[in-house]
Parts: sequence; structure tokens; C-alpha cells
Amino acid sequence: MIVEVDSNENCETSVFARFQEVGPARPVSQVRLYDRNPAGEWYWVTGWSDHQQTPPCVAYAQVIEDSGAGLAHVVYGGLYGLRFRPIDPDEAWSLVSPHQWGEAYLSLADARDLRYAD
Repeated sequence: MIVEVDSNENCETSVFARFQEVGPARPVSQVRLYDRNPAGEWYWVTGWSDHQQTPPCVAYAQVIEDSGAGLAHVVYGGLYGLRFRPIDPDEAWSLVSPHQWGEAYLSLADARDLRYAD
């Protein structure tokens, strides 16, 4: 599995990463992150595509081999990576919202930090 994201308005970081997948990819709608709260907070996640006018695309989580942790869950999205927004306030996806941000991809150690869309 390859994740390739060029620097863009959503995500300034470009990345080209190769992972050894262990299981199939599944659509994911929410992730729990610990950056802003040590107890963890849930966030909506979507893939971000190459045009602002194009609606967000599906984000996927896939189990991969991780040499340091054994197994991990990589969350990836569109050509321009992932976009995150808090559960509250409820707002549309936007590049100009101060509550939202983009990342190239996300690696999580625990499946309990994922809420699948299917």
C-alpha cells in the first residue's frame, strides 16, 4: 500500500510512504485523537480531493505491519490527504474554518480509536 500526498492547501506536508498491509481497507468516519486532550476526543475525518469544489472523499483505515509496534492502523484519504473537524460545532467541511485542519495521513495503534463508516 502506498500513501502519496503532495503539498497543498489542506496539508502543507508532502509524503510518499509505503506500508505492508495486513487486512483490507475499510471506510472510516471518526477517529479519536489525543493531541488536545490526554483523555482523547472524537473527530470527524474525511479524505480531501484535488479541488475545493469537489466534495470530500472517503477516508479509509487499513491494518498494516509496523516494525516498532507490530500492527498499526493507517488512516488515509484523497490526493490531498485527510481533513479533520471536531464533532461540535457541526459545520460543513472547509479549508478556511479555524476548527478544522489537514494531515497527509494518520497512524493509530489501537482499533478502539476508529469508528468505521460501514
